[in-house]
Amino acid sequence: MLRLQQLKFNIDHTENDIRKRIIKDLKINNNIPFSYTIVKKSIDARKKNDIKIVYTFDIDIKDEHKILERKKVNYLSYIEQKKYKFPYQNNDIKDRPVIIGSGPAGLFCALILAENGYCPIVLERGQDIDSRVKDVEQFMASNILSTKSNIQFGEGGAGTFSDGKLNTLVKDKFLRNKKVLDEFVECGAPKEILYYNKPHIGTDYLRIVVKNIRNKIISLGGEVRFNEEVTSLIIENGSISGLIINNKKELRATKVILAIGHSARNTFLMLKNHNLLIEKKPFSIGLRIEHPQSLINTSQYGNGHHKDLPVADYKLSHHCKNGRGVYSFCMCPGGFIVNASSEEGRVVTNGMSNYQRDEENANSALLVNVTPDDFPEEDVLAGVAFQRKWEELAYVAGGSNYNIPIQLSSDFINNRISKGIGQVNPSLKDRVTLANLNDCLPTYVSESIKEGILAFDKKIRGFAREDAILSGVETRSSSPIRIIRDKGFQSNIKGLYPCGEGAGYAGGIMSAAMDGIKVAEAVASN
Repeated sequence: MLRLQQLKFNIDHTENDIRKRIIKDLKINNNIPFSYTIVKKSIDARKKNDIKIVYTFDIDIKDEHKILERKKVNYLSYIEQKKYKFPYQNNDIKDRPVIIGSGPAGLFCALILAENGYCPIVLERGQDIDSRVKDVEQFMASNILSTKSNIQFGEGGAGTFSDGKLNTLVKDKFLRNKKVLDEFVECGAPKEILYYNKPHIGTDYLRIVVKNIRNKIISLGGEVRFNEEVTSLIIENGSISGLIINNKKELRATKVILAIGHSARNTFLMLKNHNLLIEKKPFSIGLRIEHPQSLINTSQYGNGHHKDLPVADYKLSHHCKNGRGVYSFCMCPGGFIVNASSEEGRVVTNGMSNYQRDEENANSALLVNVTPDDFPEEDVLAGVAFQRKWEELAYVAGGSNYNIPIQLSSDFINNRISKGIGQVNPSLKDRVTLANLNDCLPTYVSESIKEGILAFDKKIRGFAREDAILSGVETRSSSPIRIIRDKGFQSNIKGLYPCGEGAGYAGGIMSAAMDGIKVAEAVASN
């Protein structure tokens, strides 16, 4: 297979233009048959008046080595097509592996084990995706919160209600990343995620995909059980030997994967009480900001071509005078802000987009790093207490009824409650309350965000517009703890495998799914 890289085309190019370019670059006759596959597609918008679409292609053609010898250029090479391969054979495990949690880490750990004959059992505290969607929609319509089934808990994990970004910085020499993307497509995701430079799947497709992954796990001999929360562990001689479910039912197990989410706070406490080795870790907190998507499109693409290009995104960061960093996180082009609360008397926000990203506003979290030194308590769960403090203040600021507190950017900077909104309509509509978000964050976080907004305006003109809407608070950027695991991926309790984002080993859908695969390999190797 030949790989042809960095081919640039005009925005309005056609498939015929691509074939002509390949023929030209390979210096072959028009009548020589070949096929091509898009490996990567990105946008070069550095010149606003000359935006290009950039491709990498894999080309299937006869006499490829002769072509390669004749055409020795840096952007043409020979590659071997490879796929992920599970490194172990079924060693006839006597006890079925049990996976706690059905987020990306749990689902892919279960899928890999099921594909290789281990018949895993998945325990999910929340509802199946269809029931979960109904619970979330009811909360959005009425502010009636289910603490068991919400944006944080249920089939697919918290990422199911997000923009569904599928990019990762994790190195992938074992092709776990490709395995995850291939499975997503097989289970209903758009094929474009295989080659877009910044792939995303959207919450609408994610709901389809997670259900199909569940059905695949079941078809391969696994089980997925909903409304089953692990409330205690059975430990014998330093090893896991079973689980207590919903405070009453016992399940024997000697290999247990802890694929819990970053919001499983009662589970964190249970694990602490069982003397698991846990450490505090840094994370970030802040607010969400909304702008018209048209403003972001114009900034990134210029005044033309918007209809021919995907909606624009951004990634911004700034080092503040107080020594902290402020940065955009989980940017949702053409998306909307959602109330991601999961505990009574506490409010937290998140962003979400459908695959088409066709909503009026763009939104992003503006986060500031916090460390264990910022936590007032010494306890290993001090980060949880820290998060809860600001979520409780946001609940009060919103009117103590799960409304989201919002504020205009200019009023936030000037520390005053907004009297009304401007031209930017909040995506949460009537489920908001005008408030002063300075009261819902540590002063050093508020001051960092203010400095960041003004700094980001130099990169995206209009970012600091007076009527940009801030919503609060965002505290669940990542897990506040890390459950210590050894080189074999086990905790200090033998047979118990911390995994994914909640355990402190991932930061998004892809990295969590890939960690799930790594832990599945570890389970098979022990």
